[in-house]
Amino acid sequence: MTLDQTQTLSINGMTCGGCAARVEKALRSVPGVTEVSVNLASDTAMVTYPQGALQIDALTKATSDIGYPATAATKDTTKNQAVKRREEAAEGARAFYFAAALALPVVVLAMGAHMFHAMHMLIASTIGQQGSWLIQFVLTAVLILGPGRKFYTVGIPALLRGAPDMNSLVALGTGAAFTYSTVALFLPQLLPAAAREVYFEAAAAIIALILLGRWLEARAKGRTGLAIQKLMGLQPNTARVKRGSDWVDVDISALKVGDQILIRPGERLPTDATIISGESGIDESMITGEPMPLRKTAGDPVTGGTVNGTGSLTCRVTSVGDDTTLAQIIRMVQQAQGARLPIQGLVDRVTLWFVPAVLAVALLTVAVWAIFGPSPVFSHALVAGVSVLIIACPCAMGLATPTSIMVGTGRAAELGVLFRKGDALQGLGSVNIVAFDKTGTLTQGRPALTALIPALGRSRDSLLAQVAAVETQSEHPISSAITTAAKNMTLPEATGFQAINGQGVTASVNGQEIHIGNARLMEGLQVDTTGFAREFDARTGQGETVFYVSISGKMAGLIAISDPIKPDSKAAIEALHDRGIKVAMITGDDPKTAQSVAARLGIDHVVAGVLPDGKIAALDQLRGQDSHIAFVGDGINDAPALAHANVGIAIGTGTDVAIESADVVLMSGSLTGVNSAIAVSQETLRNIRQNLFWAFGYNVALIPVAAGVLYPMFGILLSPILAASAMAFSSVFVLTNALRLRRIKVQV
Repeated sequence: MTLDQTQTLSINGMTCGGCAARVEKALRSVPGVTEVSVNLASDTAMVTYPQGALQIDALTKATSDIGYPATAATKDTTKNQAVKRREEAAEGARAFYFAAALALPVVVLAMGAHMFHAMHMLIASTIGQQGSWLIQFVLTAVLILGPGRKFYTVGIPALLRGAPDMNSLVALGTGAAFTYSTVALFLPQLLPAAAREVYFEAAAAIIALILLGRWLEARAKGRTGLAIQKLMGLQPNTARVKRGSDWVDVDISALKVGDQILIRPGERLPTDATIISGESGIDESMITGEPMPLRKTAGDPVTGGTVNGTGSLTCRVTSVGDDTTLAQIIRMVQQAQGARLPIQGLVDRVTLWFVPAVLAVALLTVAVWAIFGPSPVFSHALVAGVSVLIIACPCAMGLATPTSIMVGTGRAAELGVLFRKGDALQGLGSVNIVAFDKTGTLTQGRPALTALIPALGRSRDSLLAQVAAVETQSEHPISSAITTAAKNMTLPEATGFQAINGQGVTASVNGQEIHIGNARLMEGLQVDTTGFAREFDARTGQGETVFYVSISGKMAGLIAISDPIKPDSKAAIEALHDRGIKVAMITGDDPKTAQSVAARLGIDHVVAGVLPDGKIAALDQLRGQDSHIAFVGDGINDAPALAHANVGIAIGTGTDVAIESADVVLMSGSLTGVNSAIAVSQETLRNIRQNLFWAFGYNVALIPVAAGVLYPMFGILLSPILAASAMAFSSVFVLTNALRLRRIKVQV
């Protein structure tokens, strides 16, 4: 089987949805490419192809040939991109301020003379109309050759290649206004007397306003990737490593597996490791979303990027570089942020032909005004044509989906939810049934002592110590539950330990014969258990494993062992019910235990006693005709169901196989993450729909207005300056709306 590999490219020069669509088309045309996802918000493209099928140069050449230079992204790309965003914002600010300083006098001279008679008379009596036009010409020319130059150096070549973009629209619109005005100023005899008017203020104001929009876009884009930047900032640059008998500070790139590192109080862990000595609370909130520090001691694993508490720890490095948990989390978030959702397909198809269609509409507008328009015909035709070109930029459409995805998946990561596959972000939004595995998912996944009830006159602690002394001799999994419960107690010595097959165990403690086992063992010993019969029946009815304890032939107490339900399971299920989502449980455990757990948690549907392939059949049965189902699991036996469900959600504390089979990973292991994932999905999809409604609605509504459809009835003809303002606001609105997702709060 041929393995696929994915290469991320950093793309330069994309300014609108049409650009992204053309880059995608070019990359898909490269032989061997199987999948492409272009992200306008991050200026990247993810390309999938069979391993060894092509060279990176073929991909970069494909985009460079159509005017979008590309380079292969490295592990430093995200850091570099953050720097690039800051530089773009700073450069955008400088360009806008310079453009505004040039455009403001032009607008004041032109609009002031039109709007205020006193201003008109002042200009006429000082510099005169011709002098005013000359000043406007000089300032606008400097503006076009200076901060506005890029619109022409990028837009005109794109137009000549037959792939016009936003820059082409701006270049044509402002160029037409400037050229017409220049002719009216220097060669007025070429125009009818009624059409000898200049529109330098339109060209100047349009460029200044669009530069303002780009500056605001650059600032907003810089904030969309904050989650990744935060994650990357978690890893310290140096680590204190033992070299010989000394502790020395080294760069983390010099760390090797097996190195001993010292973590002092309050420091971040530089990489994944295992504690050799020491004890401390570790704050893992930035990885798991869980606010409470976890107590860690010798033998426990710790994760790079987490924060040590008040203790000092000596650790052994277990993984470095790209193999660390933090690096894998960053990689998963980046892949999800670069994902192409199914909803994006419509946007890409529209934006690919949108700019050529706008050019056609602009030409048609000019032609209609030239044929049917009132005097001055040329002036009206120019204003309408330029307004159509400027207002129709598809930037907002191109930004609508990727910005929401970036911010939404970033916020999910902060909540401890990782979307391994981007399309799960859309799929999870339509889920109406969530099915859970039981063991290790709804429950702790390991047996624990849930009750120890001593007989009348006996001490619970004394009985627990005696029972634990016997069970320390046993290798049965249930024994560990009892010994764990007594781990802080001083235990007496047990001798003569013996396992009684199918019935229990026995040993002598302090000269007393102790038997621990089932009813059959007690019957054989002729021990009266009637005093505990009701308690025994009640607990076995709840799915607990129950044993009797006899000491010296007399009933001493009752022990109940079970797999405890996780503390947050009930709250998580209630939160799903509040969203109108049905909850099922699919487990290989026996029906009695499953029904008991389901009753306590309020689960709607139970399928018990099934093997892994039975879980798949149960999913198909639950899915029915119109249902979309998510499955939540943690074990190897859950992997087929995780892959088969519409969306597979793995517990991050589960097996690697389960995590690799899932679409979404809950890093904290807390089931409240299921509600968080669904909340982020639904809010992100709602945000995308809002953005697309605005972006499409804006263009559909305002292009006809710009073309002049309101003029015959109301005498309204949209100014190119207002068109530029509306266009800039459209993109900024989409980005600002997407940034609201950073404030998603999940109530559980």
